[in-house]
Amino acid sequence: MPIITLALSPQSNDVKEQLIAKLTAAAADITGIPAQKFIVIIDENPRENIGVGGVPLNKLVP
Repeated sequence: MPIITLALSPQSNDVKEQLIAKLTAAAADITGIPAQKFIVIIDENPRENIGVGGVPLNKLVP
């Protein structure tokens, strides 16, 4: 089974549901593999655990 893994800062359940649905649909369309075979894993990381250019994301994006 294909696995799609996405790491991002915490999101609402609505956003996560949309990501799961749209990523699955796009991957199934591109690969020809049935959508039912895909697994989507969302790895949420607090903004203070993500650094961009040496600065924690929570200090870059309020």
